[in-house]
Amino acid sequence: MSGEATGGVTASGATADGATASGAPVGATGPHPHPRPLRIGNASGFYGDRFDAMREMLTGGPLDVLTGDYLAELTMLILGRDRLKHPAGGYARTFLRQLEECLGLAHERGVRIVANAGGLNPAGLADAVRELAGRLGIPARVAHVEGDDLTARYPGPGNLAAHAYLGGEGIAACLREGADIVVTGRVTDAALVTGPAVAHFGWAPDAYDRLAGAVVAGHVLECGTQATGGNYAFFAEHDPARLHHPGFPVAELHEDGTSVITKHDGTGGVVDVGTVTAQLLYETAGARYAGPDVTARLDSVRLTQEGPDRVRITGVGGAGVRGEAPPPTLKVGLNRLGGFRGEVVFVLTGLDIEAKAAFARAQMEAALAAAKSRPADIRWELVRTDRPDSATEETASALLRLVVRDPDQEAVGRTLGGAAVELALGSYPGFHVLAPPGKGAPYGVFEDVYVPHVDVDHVAVLHDGRRIHVMPAQDTLVLRPAEEPPLPAPLPAGSAVRRAPLGLVAGARSGDKGGNANIGVWVRTDDAWRWLAHTLTTDRLRELLPETADLTVVRHVLPHLRALNFVVEGILGEGVAAQHRFDPQAKALGEWLRSRHLDIPEALL
Repeated sequence: MSGEATGGVTASGATADGATASGAPVGATGPHPHPRPLRIGNASGFYGDRFDAMREMLTGGPLDVLTGDYLAELTMLILGRDRLKHPAGGYARTFLRQLEECLGLAHERGVRIVANAGGLNPAGLADAVRELAGRLGIPARVAHVEGDDLTARYPGPGNLAAHAYLGGEGIAACLREGADIVVTGRVTDAALVTGPAVAHFGWAPDAYDRLAGAVVAGHVLECGTQATGGNYAFFAEHDPARLHHPGFPVAELHEDGTSVITKHDGTGGVVDVGTVTAQLLYETAGARYAGPDVTARLDSVRLTQEGPDRVRITGVGGAGVRGEAPPPTLKVGLNRLGGFRGEVVFVLTGLDIEAKAAFARAQMEAALAAAKSRPADIRWELVRTDRPDSATEETASALLRLVVRDPDQEAVGRTLGGAAVELALGSYPGFHVLAPPGKGAPYGVFEDVYVPHVDVDHVAVLHDGRRIHVMPAQDTLVLRPAEEPPLPAPLPAGSAVRRAPLGLVAGARSGDKGGNANIGVWVRTDDAWRWLAHTLTTDRLRELLPETADLTVVRHVLPHLRALNFVVEGILGEGVAAQHRFDPQAKALGEWLRSRHLDIPEALL
């Protein structure tokens, strides 16, 4: 995307009097034909992440820019409900509390802060930051980005928020005009990195390879310590003490779009090809990773261990990651209230677990059927946590989980609670529940739609009140699946095999995108890749994960990462806020896959 000059900055980054700012360090002016690398750190991967991370990142080592990612699909729903109660709210309040401790540090060290903590109200957060800076006596130029809020275009009962995913050009415009702090609403996670990179290096909107490199670096940084050993499949191979308090990641981004992922010296965690691969696969799908600035080709990414806790990201032959023009539309996330949800968990202890479960289920079904307001949606799940001849009552018990949903709160509250409690003295032996049912809680539904770039008024609002309108993308490319790459030669037939868990050979990381889940699976040797690429087909995945048997599963092959990425469509229902399944964000779907047994060549074990 490019910037339209309405207050001093043109699309290419030139100032109003014609002097170029191309290549200037973030926040500086004047020509810099050979800009130094840009050192960007991250201090938040979600709303509720480690509070002390901002201070740790500002004091732990040199930085040019510190980013914070506070938003997710569920967060937007939470902030939407917050705004209903407090119209002046709708932003991540923890960001303000972090700044109260750290604004002086950032000012002393000359570190710019870029965060999407503005949520549904970036202007409100910008005002709050200005008030905080004034109260602390710290000179800070605060700017914000707006235009993502399309809620008024999507009226309807229960609709809380509709927000377009913006790119980084609005952030870049704020930084080029000298902002110390930039807060945004809904931008892509990677925009927190592409924006500072565009401002620092002066990249043109069609510098697609460079922009793609920044997107890849941004995707690695966005989830914080997931890039430095957090939630890592092979955590047991490292000293546990090293992973107990992992440091947050840093990207050293170069003018050609290549980067090095690292962390501050002396901090915990680990940065290696495995941890970076895991994060690259997280919540992605195929070879084309599309965004409003650029479509990055993940099939062009190469990772190299450059040194301890240093992984270099390049493309083919050491050049930058390959990029293409962005799609002609922007993603819009719609969040609405879907109704109310109630839950009761029955504890089944000792013998005859299946019979006890059937008994309780039949009683509850009859009671709910006879109720005046029977829940519209009823789901049962028996979780066999029991063990035979157990030494403790807890480990002798299984859990029978009942979840109900309905537009009427009465149906999932009073109706469910009454039916469950009335069974207390007339049901299976040992009857009890984990907790009495409550009144029923509202749940949300996430849906994504797409609108043309021109339908969104992307605006950078500067510290002095000037407004810079960002022009929509001029060149676009309709998103299509990439051609399937050739597979490596299979391992020789006849090799001795052993039945063993997949996770002895492969790592995995999984996550959610609306109602879909992705499972990224990777291996660490060429021989393991030759085996994995031919063994873990979509049919085999369905066999290993029976929950996926009746769903659409799409496999994407990323040979340079020795990885497969599976997208399982619809497994999460209407998204995380609807809590459709036991693991509503599919966080552990990959670990379930790693625990499944199959025949593995002994040479790989």
